[in-house]
Amino acid sequence: MTALAHILARRIAQTGPISLADYMAECLLHPEHGYYTTRDPLGAAGDFTTAPEISQMFGELLGLCLAQNWLDQGAPASFVLAELGPGRGTLMADILRATKAVPGLHRAMQVHLVEASPTLRKRQKDKLSGYEVTWCDSISDLPDAPLWLIANEFFDALPIRQFTRKGNGWAETQVGLKDGKLALGLSAPAPLSSLSSRLTDTKEGDVVEICPAAAPIIAEMSQRITAHGGAAILIDYGDWHSLGDTFQALEAHQMVDPLARPGQADLTTHVDFKALSDAARAANAAASKMIPQGMLLARLGISQRAEALATKLSGKALETHTRAFERLTSPEEMGTLFKALAIAPSTNLIPSGFDPEFSAGTNT
Repeated sequence: MTALAHILARRIAQTGPISLADYMAECLLHPEHGYYTTRDPLGAAGDFTTAPEISQMFGELLGLCLAQNWLDQGAPASFVLAELGPGRGTLMADILRATKAVPGLHRAMQVHLVEASPTLRKRQKDKLSGYEVTWCDSISDLPDAPLWLIANEFFDALPIRQFTRKGNGWAETQVGLKDGKLALGLSAPAPLSSLSSRLTDTKEGDVVEICPAAAPIIAEMSQRITAHGGAAILIDYGDWHSLGDTFQALEAHQMVDPLARPGQADLTTHVDFKALSDAARAANAAASKMIPQGMLLARLGISQRAEALATKLSGKALETHTRAFERLTSPEEMGTLFKALAIAPSTNLIPSGFDPEFSAGTNT
């Protein structure tokens, strides 16, 4: 058992089973033994690889998309450029490099990174050493100003609660003890008002996941965007509606038992994009249609950018570049597994590459 496993086992023995949300929060952010507080999890030597680490094209295209939206909204003389969960800082570095030639943008921007991990903050400082950057613990710490924000693989790591339908009630997945080891179990079923609407589209035994932390974050960014202007681009793996058990763990790029080594493996779940869209519209912002990552990148010109970069490459470098393009866009890889959603003050200010889905504050 890991050090964190012993801590959790003692806690459960004393006070009883804990929710999946509590378990995820402890595993990922425990101050001494948490996954994100103790390591850089990215890259070949880590546990997973994100799109910005695969190719510079990802950040370049999204950066130019945000820059064009800044121009479309009148190029405010001062604005916040923010990223949630910025990893090693690679995505922001690519965004800043790609937008350097946009007249006035760098002079107007205030770069803010929302990052909880001390280890990753150090990596970000090194990566972005040529820029003035402010680090925040929470989105609520951002200045009151027009906000252009990006979040790539941020919401999938937020703790979730998981429920299994039992009749007209819901039994919550909990982490308890069995023979002295951590084990999953279910609470007694009970009605749950927050899932009452899911009784119409689920059946006995179906699993639904909710992320309590996501809605307040979306509400905060949406209120700022509605009040001051700006836009947000959210990219993650998931789908339009939560259905099924998606709780998983990755270690050394392999799927592992999420209870086996608490604090040593990355814990994630699929993102419910409908819940994100609903939270944005509840805050009177406009939400785009959810689209696959591959489609978004295609609309933003990734094929043309890939061809331009390929002219300067040969041999192994060209093979790596071609493979990166396929990983980002192929339906068999990240192209359809990952989805994208945009938030803006109104439907006519949705960033390029996205299609408006809802009018601000309405359901149609």
